[in-house]
Amino acid sequence: MPPAIRLRALDKRYPAVHALRSVDLEVAQGEFFALLGPNGAGKTTLISVLAGLAKPTGGTAEVMGFDVVRQYREARSRLGVVPQELVYDAFFTVREMLRFQSGYFGLAHNDAWIDELLDKLSLADKANTYTRTLSGGMKRRLLVAQALVHKPPVIVLDEPTAGVDVGLRQSLWAFIHRLNGEGHTIMLTTHYLEEAEALCERVAMLKDGRVVALDRTANLLRTGAERRLELRLMPAMLPESLSRRLIERRGERFVLAMPDYTELEHVLAELRRAGIRIEEMELRQADLEDVFMKLTGQAT
Repeated sequence: MPPAIRLRALDKRYPAVHALRSVDLEVAQGEFFALLGPNGAGKTTLISVLAGLAKPTGGTAEVMGFDVVRQYREARSRLGVVPQELVYDAFFTVREMLRFQSGYFGLAHNDAWIDELLDKLSLADKANTYTRTLSGGMKRRLLVAQALVHKPPVIVLDEPTAGVDVGLRQSLWAFIHRLNGEGHTIMLTTHYLEEAEALCERVAMLKDGRVVALDRTANLLRTGAERRLELRLMPAMLPESLSRRLIERRGERFVLAMPDYTELEHVLAELRRAGIRIEEMELRQADLEDVFMKLTGQAT
């Protein structure tokens, strides 16, 4: 059984930008996978290559075993992409848009599936509404429906919840979870790292067109960044003996590295010895954003 997505030494150069640099990556069939990176890291270029919108300069890319250049029709029919941009035809209704999208893949008389998509994405009452009158969140749902209308086994979600309210975000993820449970492979890019942490089994992080991390989410969280102890102190000062632990200071708040829980008592003892009172204290595990910052050196 071939991987859902396979990249081998994938390279993409533009006249002024080297967007992808020898990227090797495999995503197994049925996997829920996150592709993360700061702006300009190469995520959108990688997706464009998979979708046939950009031709690689070197290397290969495959979808379900089909080369995206030499076997474009087979590869494209097995891939659904939800783009970042709100792309729609203002002069068609929602249902008409989905019927036209079906036609691009040679599908006819699939109104039963279109009706199910409309229902699951809370668009049923907008089926005969012109797309230009939809809200931003509704347009985002329509993009998801368009990507799924031909029932592709591989689905790429490029920032699918950008500008979407909390209620829709939850219903959208419930629907995507259902598709993943039915065997669909999901590749997600998002700036909401808590989504990737909660949803995805494995994570790849891109920086400057290169893969700088590729592992199971749990492994990255365990090894990629330290636990952190956040303290609000009075007076707002830190003993010299603890200065090497300082990661960040925000007014009266100090964020300290805490590699091991057993070191907590040492920190508390040093504060007592210095006569410094703890007003607030929070000890938290590293999250995916901490790992992301450590590996890429940039905010999401």
